[in-house]
Amino acid sequence: MNVQEIVDALSLEVKTAKGDLSRTVTGCYISDLLSDVMANAKEGEIWITLQTHPNVVAVASLKNLGGIIVTNRRSPEAETLQKAENEGVVIAVSPLSTFEVGGMLYKMLRC
Repeated sequence: MNVQEIVDALSLEVKTAKGDLSRTVTGCYISDLLSDVMANAKEGEIWITLQTHPNVVAVASLKNLGGIIVTNRRSPEAETLQKAENEGVVIAVSPLSTFEVGGMLYKMLRC
């Protein structure tokens, strides 16, 4: 499954234009603790978080993640979006809770 298929299936709003929506997603990682994501997320996974500050882009780039989904109607800061554009990181948002998005992704990626 690729990023665009996830965006479509979950009705996500993509906030960045330069990320690779055709990239294959290998799984997902859910955490709001940056050090946890740096230690445990795997390349190609999509990251689900509440965090909206620019450091999420740095972590996603460092780990070569498939993208970031921000949940709970939160909106990334302007600086975060600019950094994501510069680094080619996909950021999408959802009005749903982290639990709901995680459950849907689990079904999509494991079935």
